[in-house]
Amino acid sequence: MRQIIVTGGGTGIGKAIAKAFAEQGEQVVITGRRKDVLAGAAAELGPNVRAVAFDAADPAQVEAALVELPERVDVLVNNAGGNRDRTAPAGAYGTGLAAVAASWQANLDANVYTAVLMTAALTDRLNDGARIVNFSSIAAHRGGSGSYGAAKAAIENWNLTLAQQLGGRGITANVIAPGYIAETEFFGGEPMAQERVAWNLAQSITKRVGMPADIVATTLFLASPAAGHLTAQVLHLDGGTISGR
Repeated sequence: MRQIIVTGGGTGIGKAIAKAFAEQGEQVVITGRRKDVLAGAAAELGPNVRAVAFDAADPAQVEAALVELPERVDVLVNNAGGNRDRTAPAGAYGTGLAAVAASWQANLDANVYTAVLMTAALTDRLNDGARIVNFSSIAAHRGGSGSYGAAKAAIENWNLTLAQQLGGRGITANVIAPGYIAETEFFGGEPMAQERVAWNLAQSITKRVGMPADIVATTLFLASPAAGHLTAQVLHLDGGTISGR
């Protein structure tokens, strides 16, 4: 029975990933900032899932949470993140250059620091042969997403260093870079405009939208013994929109 940690595990893709691991009999800890949401998710997902609430972008909160996290970790899924420019209330960042800095900081906190701090905090607890799965986005490979796309591009570069540092222990580190995934909270609970959905479909080879189940299946594979010789890679889960060449 493996010990799994899924950040951002209270809703959406993180919750679906946690559910899949729990159904395989693994022991899963889900983390996130919203205590009530996490507690509800853990209760729904069953006895194999435990919730620990804290902000993974805050070093002090991560350190304080360590006493509640497993002493040994087999799989770390750094799923927490999202485009804060889409979810921040109007005017939340203020005006002028201060607003620019705040916007960039918000996306770096949500997408980069959460993954970097959690991984650094847990590195000594990772068992030999452990798996790390990080999340980027199609936004890292095409323009139009500002600080969010830049933050996801940073994850991909950092993952390469991580894989190099930990590979001698048989630990793998890979990135999933999804395209449009339906049925998530990414757009603030609102569906993507049909024109935008059609635009995404037109660029894909499979001509369908991605679903949380696609990400779950890829995560389970990357976390499996079968993926032991696969590391330092970015898997473009977008129906062929971005070429892997």
